[in-house]
This record gives sequence, structure tokens and C-alpha cells, in this order.
Amino acid sequence: MELSGPAKRLTIVVGEQDRAGHGRHSLATEIVHMAHGAGIAGATVVRGVEGYGKSNHIHTTRILSLSDDLPVVVTIVDNAEAVERFLEQVLPLVGGGLVTVEDVEVRHYVRHQENG
Repeated sequence: MELSGPAKRLTIVVGEQDRAGHGRHSLATEIVHMAHGAGIAGATVVRGVEGYGKSNHIHTTRILSLSDDLPVVVTIVDNAEAVERFLEQVLPLVGGGLVTVEDVEVRHYVRHQENG
């Protein structure tokens, strides 16, 4: 797959305790697996060390107020059509969280070669 020039970045922020379906997988893991299955160019999950959202409750890794529900950010970049198509699939899963879509320009994207 080749990806360069204008693209879209889909960012999904949820809590690490958020689950997909009946509590099987974390929501972030489910989103990554869905993106892979949909042929999305790439997805990355980053665990936050501190944050707050709609609940206005601060979640942090600091030892005196250690949280078990830190923010998790899933970032996906692909062409506009792929992101919009994927967004329709994933949006119903995000009960609580933040979803944004931004215009980006891909300057460099090279997949690693498979060992074999």
C-alpha cells in the first residue's frame, strides 16, 4: 500500500477500562483489530500518564492518586475515504470518549518488509 499526500488522522480517546462488546477486549485493542481487518494503513495506541475528560475526574499515574482508568489514545492515518468508511464502523463502539478527524499530509510512509 502506498500512502502520501493529503490524508486524514482519526484520533479516538477512551479510558483503558473501556471494553468492547461483553467485556472481552479493551476498546482500544478492538479498534486496532478492526482497523487491521479493514485494511487501514496503520493504527497506534498510546497510554496516557494523566488526563481528564467529560467526567472532570483527573486520572493519573502518580503514586498517591494512582488510577486504574488512564486515558488511551488510538491514532489512525489513511486516505480520506478509508478513514470515513472506518469511522462509520467504529463510532457506535465509542460510548464515552472523544473522536476527532483532522486533515494531515503524509510525507513519508514505508511499510517494513516481511522477513521470510
